[in-house]
Amino acid sequence: MNDAVANLSSSEKNTAQPRRRALRSRTDPLTSHATPHLVDEGPQHQAELFYMQKQIQAQTPMVIVLEDGEKVEGCIEWYDRNVLKVRGRTRTMIYKNAIKYMHKLGEND
Repeated sequence: MNDAVANLSSSEKNTAQPRRRALRSRTDPLTSHATPHLVDEGPQHQAELFYMQKQIQAQTPMVIVLEDGEKVEGCIEWYDRNVLKVRGRTRTMIYKNAIKYMHKLGEND
């Protein structure tokens, strides 16, 4: 065990552990791309959650246009804070921060 942690009281050790985990998660290369753009729980965030749930339940065919112009067609299977899983020709996971916009298939064609 680290000397600095060994000299701490048990309550200080408990608070030292989460700080190390938090620091590690900020520098994790697998999650460093994630932007906290949806951290607030405001009305816009709630509207996004409602829209996504509605499209998932109805299995609505969607077109997701990425920042680089690529289009991915399919139904949204699930989503979380940072990722959408789309079932189309293949199953694809798309980072939300890579999405320029999305619409229902046939709506903006």
